Amino acid sequence: MFLIGKKVLTVATAATVATVVSISSLVQAGGKEAYDNAGCAGCHGATGKSMIPLYPRLNGQNAAYIVKQLKDFQSGVRKDPVMSALAAMVAGKEQEVADYLAKQ
Repeated sequence: MFLIGKKVLTVATAATVATVVSISSLVQAGGKEAYDNAGCAGCHGATGKSMIPLYPRLNGQNAAYIVKQLKDFQSGVRKDPVMSALAAMVAGKEQEVADYLAKQ
């Protein structure tokens, strides 16, 4: 970062960009792992695109919406015995799962 007069010039290096991309990839990989380990794909599909109309499509959804729904199932605000149990399995990884699904 350089100060030129009253303007600040930020210089992004290839290393900085690579670091950001790497962190994003790690978060997405952690979300996919949590999604897979909880068994979400059984109903919602491998990438969140359910082939069964009964189960909602999760791919491309807003990440904040997914996080809220998971936390609502965990706390009992939303009541469904299957989803409450499965949402509990991703406790602490809600944002990672949501970020993964939002990018599908």
